[in-house]
Amino acid sequence: MTPEVAKKLLPLVNTKKNTDALELYMEERIKDAFKVLEQSTDVVVIHMAQGAIRELRRLKSLRSEVVAKAGQNG
Repeated sequence: MTPEVAKKLLPLVNTKKNTDALELYMEERIKDAFKVLEQSTDVVVIHMAQGAIRELRRLKSLRSEVVAKAGQNG
């Protein structure tokens, strides 16, 4: 992520209401992906669910990444 993109994302990640809503959404999507992992026998579907979980967990650290790239502290 470039510093320019990070600066554009700051309003999104610096608003607690937004971050709380995104966190809730990501947790629900992770739960759904785990259900797919538990119930699927198709290796491709399992790999897709694993990838979704990995990306959703990465998004959970979006705020710290954006703040660091934008050159701000906290």
